[in-house]
Formats: sequence, C-alpha cells, structure tokens
Amino acid sequence: MDDYIYDLVGVGIGPFNLSLAALLDDLPEVKSVFFDQKPHFDWHPGMLIVGTRLQVPFMADLVTLADPTNRYSFLNYLSQKNRLYPFYFLERLDIPRREYNDYCQWVANELKNCRFGKRVIDLEYNQYEEYFLLTVQDIQTKETTTYSCKNFALGTGSVPVMPKSFQGLSPENVFHTSEFLDRQERCRKAKSITVIGSGQSAAEVFRELLKERMEHHYELSWITRSRSFLSMEESKLSVEQFSPDYVNYFYQFPQKQKDEIFASQNLLYKGISSHTITDIYNLLYEHSVSCEEMNVGIQVLTEVKGIQEKADKYEILCNQWQQNKNFTRESEVVIVGTGYRPFIPDFINKVGSYIYWDDKGRYEVEADYRLRLNIPNQIYVHSGISHSHGVGSTNLGLAVHRNKVIINHLIGKEVFPIYEKYVFQSFDAETF
Repeated sequence: MDDYIYDLVGVGIGPFNLSLAALLDDLPEVKSVFFDQKPHFDWHPGMLIVGTRLQVPFMADLVTLADPTNRYSFLNYLSQKNRLYPFYFLERLDIPRREYNDYCQWVANELKNCRFGKRVIDLEYNQYEEYFLLTVQDIQTKETTTYSCKNFALGTGSVPVMPKSFQGLSPENVFHTSEFLDRQERCRKAKSITVIGSGQSAAEVFRELLKERMEHHYELSWITRSRSFLSMEESKLSVEQFSPDYVNYFYQFPQKQKDEIFASQNLLYKGISSHTITDIYNLLYEHSVSCEEMNVGIQVLTEVKGIQEKADKYEILCNQWQQNKNFTRESEVVIVGTGYRPFIPDFINKVGSYIYWDDKGRYEVEADYRLRLNIPNQIYVHSGISHSHGVGSTNLGLAVHRNKVIINHLIGKEVFPIYEKYVFQSFDAETF
C-alpha cells in the first residue's frame, strides 16, 4: 500500500489526462499520480496513417492554450528534437497525426507522475476518512498496490463500436477502422475490400486503400447510409462553437434541449475534412486516366443491414433506403467505420451509489467538470460528457481549457485565468 494520500489520481492517460498531468507538473502543492494500462503512451495507433493530419491547429497541444510558456509545449518539443526549422518552413498550422503522438510520448516520458503498465482494478470510498481507495495492478508482475486519494480524474477515453451483426467474425477479415494499420498487410493480399461508414476515419482508410489499389489490384468499395460524403463544417465562425463561450452557453439548457441541440450538430464533428475529400477525388480522377477500369465503387444512401459468411468472402446485406431496394455486395475484407463510444470502467459501479445519474443512465456533470456526487470529494471527468457540455467535449483545444477549470477548482484559487469572452460572436442574448 502507498501510504500517501494523493490530492488527485488520474485514471487513463490519453491526451486529456496527459494535459492535466503536464499542467500540474509546475504546481507542487498538488500531489498527483496518473495510471494507464498501456505499456506506453499510444494514441489510436491503428490510425496513425502516414499523411493524416490532426484536425486542430498545433496550438491545441497539451499546455499552450493554458500556459504558452510551459516547457511541455509543442514548440518546445520541436526545439528539443531539432525540428523547429523544418516546421517553420512547413508553413502549416496542422501537424501530422504521427507527430502529435510522438509529441505526447515525449511529454509522457518527461513526466514523473505518469505510470504506464498499471491497471486500476478496484475502487472503494472510505466514508469515515473521506477518501477514495484505488487498487492498481501491475500488468507484468500482477502485483497490486492500493492508493488513497481525495479526488480522482477519469480519462478513460472511448472504445470502438462494432455493430452486433459484425461481431464474432474473423478479426483478420472483418474489423474496425481503429485496427487498420495492424491489418494493412492483410488488405494488400485481398481480392476485394469494402469500407463501411462516412466519417473521418472511414475516409482516411479509404484514401489509403485507394492509394495502394493500383499496386495491389483489389476491388474497392465504400458504402454509407448518408445522403452524401459530407464535408465537416470548418468555417471560421462555425468552429467558434469549439470555445469556452459556447460550452457555457450550451450547459445552461435543460437536458432534453441539450440532446436536441447536440443531435443537430453532426457536421461539426462527424463529417470529413475538406482536404481528405479533395485527396480522394484527386486519386479517383487519376485512377480514371486512359479509361482504365477503376474497379472502385462508391455507394451513398445505403444502409448495411447485416453480413453473412459465404465461402472465402462475406455477403453484405444492403438497403438503398430512399428507393427501399435491397441488394448484396460480396467482399473478402470488410472494414467498419462506425465510430466510438465513451468507456466507463466497471470499477465506477463500486461508487455508483454516490453518483447522480440522469434518466438515460448518463452521469450528471457540474459546469466545472465534476460528477454530481453526494459526498464531499470530487471525481473530475473527461469522457462521456457530450450530453452535458456539448459538441466540443472531445476537442483537444477545449480539453486544455477544461483542465484549467479543473485545476482552479482543485486548488481553490485561480491559478489559470478564466475570461468571460474568448471569441468574436455571441451565443447568449444577454451577452450581445
């Protein structure tokens, strides 16, 4: 048992909790430790495709939007890696996704309060002493240690969503986009490949497969139930909805109205970036040179109803919902881009009686990112708060602002300044 009572224990070390750990590093008054079961930091490794870019500017690193002078900034990472001049000549705000992952690994390796290869397997609450007890298991040795803390930060991220009818099939041949790089060699040997879904991940996988199709000669299909392969809303005034101003505006509504608003904002986070669509179209155009048979199919307005094994391939059951016509598509490999869902670990159930839940089984969240509890301690939360804080809940830049709010509340004073207005437009009539 670790006898020290920590001010904060972080569970999960993705970008959100890594940002919190980095910002706390200069605050010795907060004793903190963060755990993750992975052996090291790795952010969506199956989607670190060469040529993919982060969808936010590099300033949405782990610390800059809270403290531009912090040594864990992306620019200092470039300096330490002797990459400042190449980045300067690159003249781009967005950065390769692989580089963002490498940057986060650099920060994680520098921080002494981040411990990998450690899985939190149990959680209890001591009502008399008013602190949490977390049991942490070492992945390699299987030894367990108990840690006491006054508060903890839940940053367990999300897990891939696989439709029920696709589960239980060969994972080599039917898999989620999150596993693409692990299965890329299998794709190169396939005779036919189908990608299902029209979000950014599905588009990036299709683009990569399209690049390699001329060399490997497989038949390639892309299916979506959407009316079109829609571009993400990226205009300057639209993206101001990823601001603290909009979070505060959204939070004030009753939950029913929040759900209605959120359901109408798909293209702020579910569409495809314009440069990805342009890349795909350019590749399609080049494939059509000399009137060669493209052997590439793109199908919209089509819902996939199920899948069946058929000899050495799969039969995909489809419905063109506007015409209400059923048809099938055969494919040797099927890649599913059906998104992610927030991951709530089982150990949360051990303290579930202290948490307020809404009528849809979601936890209630305070404006300052604390779960609504009936005990004096705090559980700060990063994952699964879209219903309470809106469309920007998974945005990397807003995560830094969220950590400013969390740290200020944790310490009980304004360590990081919070301003009333950050963007040009107004959302609330009272602020216009």
